[in-house]
Amino acid sequence: MLALPAGLDPDLLRSFVLIAEGNSFTRAAQKVGRTQSAISMQMRRLEDALGQQLLARGRAGFALTPHGAWLLDRARPWLAMHDEIVANFRSPDVTGHVRLGTPDDYVLVWLPEILARFAESHPAVELEVICAPSSELMQRQERGELDLSLVSAGNGERNGTTLWRGPLHWVGSTAHAVHRLSPLRLSLAQPSCVWRRAATAALDAAGLPWRATYSSSSQMGTHAVVLAGLAITVGLAAPLPPGLCVLGEADGLPPLPEFEIALASGSDTPVALALERHIIDSFRHEPGGLPDRDG
Repeated sequence: MLALPAGLDPDLLRSFVLIAEGNSFTRAAQKVGRTQSAISMQMRRLEDALGQQLLARGRAGFALTPHGAWLLDRARPWLAMHDEIVANFRSPDVTGHVRLGTPDDYVLVWLPEILARFAESHPAVELEVICAPSSELMQRQERGELDLSLVSAGNGERNGTTLWRGPLHWVGSTAHAVHRLSPLRLSLAQPSCVWRRAATAALDAAGLPWRATYSSSSQMGTHAVVLAGLAITVGLAAPLPPGLCVLGEADGLPPLPEFEIALASGSDTPVALALERHIIDSFRHEPGGLPDRDG
């Protein structure tokens, strides 16, 4: 944890982070309910306390100095821990049952650490995790069977919060050159899957013939087909099971677009709202996670 000089107010760090993320003193002042001059004074106090310049005015607003960039990387997790400690002791205990839906693609990559921290801070909450394709999760949420869902953006989520943006990759076998076949054999999810639509659109644009030979509603299923040397698929770059690898343009395959992960909310119960805030805050500190946007 970042060791702070004696007497340094966490509110100074919070204002600094808001300025750095929004590139604006005005927006930072609005978020913390202070005047712009008060925020400017806070930054002078912070720089005086640390003995270094943190922000430099540029043509497009304010830019971080090297010392400012160093501090920003450490201030974010420190503030998250600070807020979690304060909330744990000051907020009333949250109890109840919450149902979280997620595709199995995201479970092992992000959820273990996120859910472990939530369980530590909310020990009285019973959490149920349901794995299914994004389109099915949205249908189940509309029927009231789920409180929250992590989904690939573009599956009909309404008022969802974008959590993460990153690249989609071709995935093939290290032992089989299936990607050299024509037509290209694909192992994909159902036709409504946004990953499937992105893959087939990229192949069509490149003029490459393809055939969806295998279909599975789970990542484990598509990976099994690829490991057998029967097709290639699309997915995240890591972690991949042994025997699978990322393929790209050097392998004769067209580039794929980036995709987004969104959090769709279908409940306003205290326990669902607590998990929603926790997930959003956790993804903000992940590589590829998107910061809060001004309205």
